[in-house]
Amino acid sequence: MKYCWTTLMVKDIEISSAFYRDIVGLPVNRRFSAGPETEIVFLGSGDTQVELIQRKGVNPMVGNAISLGFAVDSLDDTLAFIANQGIAVADGPFQPNEHIKFFYVRDPDGVSIQFSESM
Repeated sequence: MKYCWTTLMVKDIEISSAFYRDIVGLPVNRRFSAGPETEIVFLGSGDTQVELIQRKGVNPMVGNAISLGFAVDSLDDTLAFIANQGIAVADGPFQPNEHIKFFYVRDPDGVSIQFSESM
């Protein structure tokens, strides 16, 4: 078995796609209509991708228990980039041991996004 994607139901496909493309750095892999009321975007270049789905007239409910983690080369550079984009840090940064440090932001639908640097 192979883990392929994580699906997030979003309020606005344009805003959410821009966040994952421009802030997280995931390239748009494919985008398509799945009927007159549904738009789907897959982002990512590796084996595992993020799938965004917007259904017109449906307001998605996002739980605080959802978190997506992304590895970065430099947490300090990522913090500076996030600040430059006007995005608030939701929690952290933390360094629970000498091997990792990380912080969280929220995507446009409230999903917790973790950026972490292995040391």
